[in-house]
Amino acid sequence: MKTSNSILHLTVGEPMSASLARASAAMKAAMQGKSVPPYFGVGFDDVGELFSVFTPKRWELIGALRECGAMTVAELARQLKRDYKNVYSDCERLIEWMAIEKNENGLVFAPYDEIVVDLKLPDRRAA
Repeated sequence: MKTSNSILHLTVGEPMSASLARASAAMKAAMQGKSVPPYFGVGFDDVGELFSVFTPKRWELIGALRECGAMTVAELARQLKRDYKNVYSDCERLIEWMAIEKNENGLVFAPYDEIVVDLKLPDRRAA
């Protein structure tokens, strides 16, 4: 389970150098004995990849878990008025991408206080 005030960062188009720089800075701070806030992030190559994972129905699912708290997939399907099999599949996909989690009792929940989506525009090409 994530700490309070945890944020999931969904980043599209961030260069690998930016991720490496963030990791390097965190390691340097940790080696100096400084407190390093946790960083939870998932990168996507393009916006289409992000939208294939985070569909409108899946955002709705995350919202329901944020509002109602941990529950079984069956209860979540009832809350959303959706087919169990589809909700189960959506939960599995969101667990895979770290957006939701399943606890030791098999209940799914949304562990983050925030999900921040950051889209990096491609560099302009010279004309």
